[in-house]
Amino acid sequence: MPATPELSRPVRLRQIDARPVQIEANEAERAALADRFALPAVNTLTAEIALERDGEKVRAHGTMAAQIHQTCAVSGEEFPVSLTEDIGLVFLPLSDFALPAAMPADDEPIEIELERDELDEIEYEGDTIDLGEAVAQTLGLAIDPYAEGSGADAARTEAGLEEAAARGPLADMLDALKKG
Repeated sequence: MPATPELSRPVRLRQIDARPVQIEANEAERAALADRFALPAVNTLTAEIALERDGEKVRAHGTMAAQIHQTCAVSGEEFPVSLTEDIGLVFLPLSDFALPAAMPADDEPIEIELERDELDEIEYEGDTIDLGEAVAQTLGLAIDPYAEGSGADAARTEAGLEEAAARGPLADMLDALKKG
């Protein structure tokens, strides 16, 4: 994560109330996010998030919506994509995150196992959470790195990839299923 997030919306813990927080990325923020996620463009990015405070823990629930342009994984052409993702995460103080008891030597990799319910936890320091960075991370996870545009099939055919796939055993099974 960069020192200053591309989309920063700090919320002080004492300011959390029942009103949902609205986030809309401006043009400069969208351009910075497009660079971060190697996208041709982020045209719109909005979110509505309800916050629930439980002591130092903050639960966030809402929805993120974005209109982006991606590059086709096959043809290399740009195409528009609409994304809508539910947001459900928990902000926890950095002090609640435990480090491994014994730190390995510098040349040894660190392996940390997370439980399923820990995957959506974001740490914070002090008395402020950053909802903008949480929305940016949600956007990054929603992007399909292998998305294909309308020209993907033509690009495969032009490269001779369709013919090779059509001769394989899986294609034969698919043809048999289609014939009934």
